[in-house]
Amino acid sequence: MAANDYHSSFNASQRPNDNPLSPVPSSNIPLPGNQSTHSISPVTSPFDDRRYEYPSAGQSQQSLGYNDTAYHGASDQPHRYNSPSHSTDPFADQNAIPLQSQGKMDASPMRYNADPERMYPTRYNTHKKSKKKGWLSGRVTWVCYVLTVIQIAVFCGELIKNAVLTKTPIQIKPQFNIMIGPSPYVLINMGARYPPCMHNVHNVTDFPIAFPWPCPDSTTTNFTCSLSDLCGFGGVPYQEPGTKLSDRSNEPNQWWRFIVPMFLHAGLIHIGFNMLLQMTLGRDMEKEIGSLRFALVYFSSGIFGFVLGGNYAAPNIASTGASGCLFGILALTLLDLVYNWNSRRSPMKDLLFLLLDIAIAFVLGLLPGLDNFSHIGGFLMGLVLGICLMHSPQALRERIGVDEPPYSTVDTQPLNSGVSPGMKKFVKQPVGFFKGRKPFWWVWWLLRAGALVAVFIGFILLLKNFYEWRNECSWCHHISCLPVKGWCDIGMIRPTITEITTSAASPTPTRLARDLLVPRAVAALPTNAF
Repeated sequence: MAANDYHSSFNASQRPNDNPLSPVPSSNIPLPGNQSTHSISPVTSPFDDRRYEYPSAGQSQQSLGYNDTAYHGASDQPHRYNSPSHSTDPFADQNAIPLQSQGKMDASPMRYNADPERMYPTRYNTHKKSKKKGWLSGRVTWVCYVLTVIQIAVFCGELIKNAVLTKTPIQIKPQFNIMIGPSPYVLINMGARYPPCMHNVHNVTDFPIAFPWPCPDSTTTNFTCSLSDLCGFGGVPYQEPGTKLSDRSNEPNQWWRFIVPMFLHAGLIHIGFNMLLQMTLGRDMEKEIGSLRFALVYFSSGIFGFVLGGNYAAPNIASTGASGCLFGILALTLLDLVYNWNSRRSPMKDLLFLLLDIAIAFVLGLLPGLDNFSHIGGFLMGLVLGICLMHSPQALRERIGVDEPPYSTVDTQPLNSGVSPGMKKFVKQPVGFFKGRKPFWWVWWLLRAGALVAVFIGFILLLKNFYEWRNECSWCHHISCLPVKGWCDIGMIRPTITEITTSAASPTPTRLARDLLVPRAVAALPTNAF
C-alpha cells in the first residue's frame, strides 16, 4: 500500500539520479526527453556503468512498455519494460519499494564491479619490491666467484713470474714440481707463509755464522742470496749472526704472510682441487647461510690455520693454498648435516661421504712438504664459528619452542637488506629479549659464547707464542708427516759448522755453515699442496 502511494505522488522534480540502482519510475509520471525505442542488446552486461534515459512526456508509456518494473540490464538504448505477462524475472514486483530513501550509492568504479585485487589498499598491490641488478642483486654467490677469479688470476701471475725468472712457467730444476707449478722460492718471494720472513727463527737468527739463502730465480742448490732477497716485499732488516731470539730490534715482521697465502697455490693440481671444492661445496654453503657469514668463516678459518701452522709446522715449509679456508667450510657442512639430521633423506650416507673427504685430505696432509696444521686449524675455526653463527639444531628449537627466521641468503635478500628481527628486538628491548627463556636456551647460548671466547683467546695466545714466547713442540710436527724415510725431517733447520783449511799457507781454519737446511729440504723447499 505504501508503495502505491509513493508511485502516485512521484513527479518529475523527484526524478531519480543517474545511478543504475535508482528506482524505476511509475507509469503515471511524465518522462522528459525524446527517445527512440530499440531492442536491448543481447551482449550487454548488468554490471556496465550506463545511464538510464527516459522517454519524453509526449510519448506513451504504454507504447514503450513501462508496465514492468523488473530490471533488464543497462545499455546505450532506453530500457524497455514489457508487460508483466512477458516478464521472466521472478523478482518483478509492482509494489517494489524504491531505494531513493536509502541514500545515494557510490556509482564510481570500485570494489563491487572492478578487479577483485583492487579491494585491497593500494600499498598492498601497487608496491613492488625494488630489485637490484648486478653483483649485489642478492642472487649471486659473489664471494665464491670473486675469490675464485682472484685466486686464478694470482696463479697465472705465479706462472708468469716463474717464467720470467727461470725461463719456464713451472719448476723443472733442480727438480720437477709434481704439482705442476712454480718453484717454492718464487712462492716465498710472492708471499707464502715462511717463518724466517716473519719472525726470529731458532737455528737461523741465533746462529753464529751468516749463511746464504736461495734466490727467487734459483734453479740449482748453490745459494747466493740473502734472506731479504728471498723474502721480497721490500726485504727484511739485516741481523748480525748470533742475535738472540729475544732481540726484536731488527726482527723480520712480514705479518701479512698469514693472509696472502690464501690466494697462492703450488700448482695446477693444487688449485684445481681447491677450486673444484670451492665452487661446489662452497657455493652451496654460501647459498645456505648467506654471503656475509660465509666470508667471515672462510677468511677466519684460513688465517687461523696459517697461524697454527706457523707455530707447530716445520719452519722451512713454505705454506700456501686455500685449504684451511675450505676445511672451515667442510666443518659448516658437517654441522648443518648434524643439525638437520632428521630432515635429511639419507643422512648416514651424507655423513660417510663427508667424513671420507675429511679423512682423505688429512692423510694427504701427512705427505712430505704438506702442512696439515692449516687443515686442522681451519676445521676447528669452522666448527666454532658454525656453532656461533648458524641456527640452533632443529631438535633443540623444537624442545625450547623457539623457531628462528631463515637466513638472509643470497637467493632472497642482498647483504645490505638490514638486520634480523631478533637483533632489532634486542636493540630495542635488551632486557625483554632474555625474558621467558627456557633453561636449554640459556645452556645453548652459554655454549656458543664460551666457544667464541675460547677460540678468540686461543688465537691471541698463538700469535703471542709465535712472536714472543717461542715455545716449541718437539713432536707436533709429526702430525703433519709420516715417520718413514726421514719425511718428518723435511722442513727442519739443523745447521752444522765445519772447519776447513783453505790452504797450507793459511793454517787458520775457516768456519763455514753447512746443512743450514736439511739437504732434502734444500732441494725442494716443500710447500703446502692442499
